[in-house]
Amino acid sequence: MQTVGLPTVTQPAYSPELNPAERVFEEVRRWVEGRVYGSVEEKVEAMSAYLRRLESDPCRAPSLAGWDWIEEAVEDLRCCHAASSD
Repeated sequence: MQTVGLPTVTQPAYSPELNPAERVFEEVRRWVEGRVYGSVEEKVEAMSAYLRRLESDPCRAPSLAGWDWIEEAVEDLRCCHAASSD
């Protein structure tokens, strides 16, 4: 990667932080589990409704999955891209 000039992203050793979507899945499970649904379709709709709710709140998903190392890496990539565009 370095020979072609691509930036590197240092990842933490702690595995849950390597898959930030897990935090989103935890929230979905917290929302839908522990209830009785009349059908699989009803449960799918409950999950879909919660995902739409997350989608409508632009700060919520980043608060679940936007760890510092991810935000720093994205900012570094933006800076790198901007510098290469000049």
